[in-house]
Amino acid sequence: MTTGGMPAAQAEEDKGGLRTALAGLTTRGRSFLAAGVAAAVCAYVLGQSDLLRVGLLLAVLPLVCAAVLYRTRYRVAGSRRLSPGRVPAGSEARVHLRMDNVSRLPTGLLMLQDRVPYVLGPRPRFVLDRMEAGGRREVSYRVRSDLRGRYPLGPLQLRLSDPFGMCELTRSFSTYDTLTVIPRVEPLPPVRLTGEAKGYGDGRNRSLALAGEDDVIPRGYRYGDDLRRVHWRLTARYGELMVRREEQPQRARCTVLLDTRGIAFEGAGPDSAFEWAVSSAASTLVHMLERGFSVRLLTDTGNSVPGEGADGFAGANQESADAAGLMMDTLAVIDHSDGTGLSRAYDVLRGGNEGLLVAFLGDLDEEQATVLAKMRQRSGGAVAFLLDSESWVEGEAHEDSEDRLRMLREAGWTAVSVPPGAGLADLWREADRQRNQVTPAGSTAGGGS
Repeated sequence: MTTGGMPAAQAEEDKGGLRTALAGLTTRGRSFLAAGVAAAVCAYVLGQSDLLRVGLLLAVLPLVCAAVLYRTRYRVAGSRRLSPGRVPAGSEARVHLRMDNVSRLPTGLLMLQDRVPYVLGPRPRFVLDRMEAGGRREVSYRVRSDLRGRYPLGPLQLRLSDPFGMCELTRSFSTYDTLTVIPRVEPLPPVRLTGEAKGYGDGRNRSLALAGEDDVIPRGYRYGDDLRRVHWRLTARYGELMVRREEQPQRARCTVLLDTRGIAFEGAGPDSAFEWAVSSAASTLVHMLERGFSVRLLTDTGNSVPGEGADGFAGANQESADAAGLMMDTLAVIDHSDGTGLSRAYDVLRGGNEGLLVAFLGDLDEEQATVLAKMRQRSGGAVAFLLDSESWVEGEAHEDSEDRLRMLREAGWTAVSVPPGAGLADLWREADRQRNQVTPAGSTAGGGS
């Protein structure tokens, strides 16, 4: 599937008159001009008229080429298409370029160049042969980045040259596109974690029950509602179209908490502890959405994504793709925060009834471990993946990491330590095994995740 795109735009002509044209002289053109001037001076000194004619020819040729090239009125339209416009880190995207000659005159030899950030690879250059009037040329190149982020592509540049190679002029387009590199997403195995039985599992609750005509809870008609759901008797009573609400099961909820505190992580780069946490948060969000959960992304700053809808959760069938795209775009550019604690995230969770809480945490002190213990009381189940950033950088575990794990487990968390380079799928199974050791045999664990 191809996404993204740039509307056709006409190349802007450089201005500056003769000075601009002379600045575009190539090495060959400058050499001809210098040789012509030198020959003319020698002819004047030696009194050789034939040498003067040769000097004038050598000097005038690059000037004529520059003037003709500058006066050329090419009208060229360009477009760019990204395939895809959102790509995981480490994967390739293809950029398709199309040039159209919208003038009545054929073009000369063109060199097309696209500006790309250095992290995406070398700057692509293409030589386009002569385009007839109304002609079209299409080229493509690939880009790849191991670092997530949003990268501008463009603007396109055209380099025009004369047939003798005496002069080159650069003309640029004015628009550009943006390539979004999202975190890598790892497929996770389906396991059963505590606190998920608030929706589609056994013993699920119905938010509304349609017991009969007198028990119908109506609402006003909205554009797109099925006319077969119109309740005509209530419509006559209220004087406006009223429809029956459909029976809807309460959806299971999941909050993914991502610790972004700068003081909680050491190191940088695609293999750092922070990048592992971001990638794992993305994998968890996608995994939960695929299994019908209403999800949201929460950071230590208290910001949540998508942040709209019922209690900030999103994930209904018609909006799952939009919610996933919004959260992936957020994770593509997320960076360390200046915060020192998790109290703002705790304030968001104070409402309770938050369903399953999955946290990816950096280094913790005793105060933050206490805040996390309070968070556990606001969720139906809680799983924490604790990263010791010192062990990721130096290979040696922090002395207090085991104490923090113990505090979280005593507070009711399913806490798992994350060693350097570990796979989230294996840790996901480890969290399930750890929960099974605590959950009594025969108790209900909830829906699968």
